[in-house]
Amino acid sequence: MLRNPGCIGYTLRGNRYINVTNRCTLRCAFCPKFNGTWTVQSYRLRLAREPTADEMVASVGNPTEFREVVFCGLGEPTLRLYEVLETAARLRKLGARRIRINTDGLASLVFGRDVTPDFEDLIDALSISMNGQDARTYNQHCRPRDNVSFASMLKFTSRAREFVPDVSVSAIDGLPGVDVSACSALADRMGVKFRRRELGKVG
Repeated sequence: MLRNPGCIGYTLRGNRYINVTNRCTLRCAFCPKFNGTWTVQSYRLRLAREPTADEMVASVGNPTEFREVVFCGLGEPTLRLYEVLETAARLRKLGARRIRINTDGLASLVFGRDVTPDFEDLIDALSISMNGQDARTYNQHCRPRDNVSFASMLKFTSRAREFVPDVSVSAIDGLPGVDVSACSALADRMGVKFRRRELGKVG
């Protein structure tokens, strides 16, 4: 029998969040887990193991009770892309109103192919962490393993518009060197929404 993975589903502001994985593509200096904190609001999100699709579906319960279901947690959900898509398809059949993925936008780089068509008719929204108006600033704060990550994230964002109805990027106001206005302008040029986040505010 599999041991309990820990907190999988948690609710914030009328949305149900799914804690998919603690693994991540990036090593963001501002991420709570790299500073020893695994708690968001009152939820402890450190996983003992990664949940199965069955467990993720069960953690939501009745999806019609929530404004949206969000794949998130303290990790990068798309590292488990196929499990996320399976879970999304099952939640859709159960009547989920809206399904969103919070992501760093590097899934296509990780899988070596354009994954954005996979989201069509399954994912209603993507929230993509941009956190820099250029590669130098992005690399400083997000600490990617690959120098092409910033460009890959931008390409992913632009492509995703063709398959996902609501695409937005975000940047954290208060990170040294991050020009929030420039980030917003970059989002506008890509034809996606922009959201300003506050440093130190998680969840």
